[in-house]
Amino acid sequence: MSANDWIQIVVYLAVLLLLVKPVGSYMALVFAESPNKVTRFGARIERVVYRMAGVEPGEEMGWKKYALAMLLFNVLGMVAVYVLQRVQQWLPLNPEHFAAITPDSAMNTAVSFASNTNWQGYGGESTMSYLTQAVGLAVQNFLSAATGIAVLVAVIRGFSRRGVKVLGNFWVDLTRTTLYILLPLSLVISLLLVSQGVVQNVRPYEHATTVQATAYDEPVKDADGNPVLDAAGKPVVRHVSTQEQVLPMGPAASQVAIKMLGTNGGGFFNANSAHPYENPTPFSNFIEMLAIFLIPAGLCYTFGVMVGDRRQGWAILATMLVIFVPLTFGLVAAEQAGNPALHGLAIDAHASALQSGGNMEGKETRFGIVSSGLFAAITTAASCGAVNAMHDSLTPLGGLVPMWLMQLGEVIFGGVGSGLYGMLAFAVVAVFIAGLMVGRTPEYLGKKIEAHEMKMASLAVLLPCALVVICTAIAVMTPAGVAGVANPGAHGFSEILYAVSSASNNNGSAFGGLSANTPFWNVLLAICMYFARYPLAIAMLAMAGSLAAKRHVPESAGTLPTHTPLFVVLLASVVIVVGALTFFPALALGPIAEQLMSATGH
Repeated sequence: MSANDWIQIVVYLAVLLLLVKPVGSYMALVFAESPNKVTRFGARIERVVYRMAGVEPGEEMGWKKYALAMLLFNVLGMVAVYVLQRVQQWLPLNPEHFAAITPDSAMNTAVSFASNTNWQGYGGESTMSYLTQAVGLAVQNFLSAATGIAVLVAVIRGFSRRGVKVLGNFWVDLTRTTLYILLPLSLVISLLLVSQGVVQNVRPYEHATTVQATAYDEPVKDADGNPVLDAAGKPVVRHVSTQEQVLPMGPAASQVAIKMLGTNGGGFFNANSAHPYENPTPFSNFIEMLAIFLIPAGLCYTFGVMVGDRRQGWAILATMLVIFVPLTFGLVAAEQAGNPALHGLAIDAHASALQSGGNMEGKETRFGIVSSGLFAAITTAASCGAVNAMHDSLTPLGGLVPMWLMQLGEVIFGGVGSGLYGMLAFAVVAVFIAGLMVGRTPEYLGKKIEAHEMKMASLAVLLPCALVVICTAIAVMTPAGVAGVANPGAHGFSEILYAVSSASNNNGSAFGGLSANTPFWNVLLAICMYFARYPLAIAMLAMAGSLAAKRHVPESAGTLPTHTPLFVVLLASVVIVVGALTFFPALALGPIAEQLMSATGH
């Protein structure tokens, strides 16, 4: 790697770390127990919202009521988005007159956006009306992100409170997150993106005549919009040519901002952040990458403030960086090295050993390998799923990194809120293991970790792992599952493994070689997305309810300090070991096998 490569990554991390404390401190004020300047400023707006919703803000909830409110609110959001997609052809702000979305695709998309996954089996500019994108999908981008932060705040209260049975009010936490955090930050990011050329309008699509005709293969679809398959189960295509280019328009900037800040990742356009209307310049690319980690990193500091020990937040953040940084450099190095199958071929003047330009397939030249590799690591470490390059075109080892970052449970920064409460589940497991080593009851943040807490933490850690391995097995054994694989062999298996890992960890990115907009894949991935989001959140709330009722245990000589470098290493090791033991056999069949075959010219 060149000095320029190092500089790009180091500058990104430096800017991020400089913003952690101010952003984290501000969010801690938003959720403070007593009124402060932030909440007093917006108190009138809050009161209007509560009055319209019929909410009593002073009424706190136990974990069961909090979980029920969260679940019902999100299910209603799914229903609303599903209905909106099914009737969009009769609604306004549909200048291209798009038809209704098919039932299975609409269901998949509704679950996807409500669960903060934003898996997309459709092309936004060719499928969704402006109204569906703005009122349905963008609103869910806000609300799913706010839900994750609200659950996290309730979990933190479980650690910080003593001898009580309540965790706060879900509606208050949801409202404050949206009003004071997501909306202001989205406005700032939107303006920055517009300044770089990201489109923001509601005009009809522009039609331009090209200098010469362009020929391409177009998928054949049936009356319901599903791809037509031949006898072998492959999509049928027809050869067409055109001299017209359609330039999509729409309110993209406002939705790109929240897709990044909320770690949602759903692209307004099909090419996502590789599209020049979503991400036109290196500066817009930097802003989008920064927006993805901004809230998850800041929440680590918020956690430290709310539990009364800022060192705890820095320790969690350090654990995330200890895992993230080496994997990022590994991904970039793999892409710089190029395709091992091409090594030694006389493809350019400097190709005696390696591709001199690295692996540029599937990448935008305005970003290059480093910014594309860094973006890929960021978007899969966070449960964002936005992409500025084709992950299916990564080298085998380069593709392994984002896949494994997802399989670790989306706790390396992870989704807004959900990433940190997932890491706290691993922290509970880590202190339990340490307690077993020294023969005493484990403690974390002054609370004894007993059987109930371990059961809930284990459920949160292991459920996504189980979803990945079980659903991958179902997909590879089902004809409808393998029918959409564009590449045979190890890479085809990687495409399936990546898709299920993405859905089962609420990421949403994909190896684009898998045609997943079919009834089988829409249903299977919707199941993964739903059970990867809500049972985990409920388990963490149950653990928080148990912890909040416990008394504080004073530190003693046998208490494991959880803010030291030793604990950072222990916690990182637990995260890595769980991921390695669970997924190494599957990774050996996919990207590792593909790397070995590529190195031998196969």
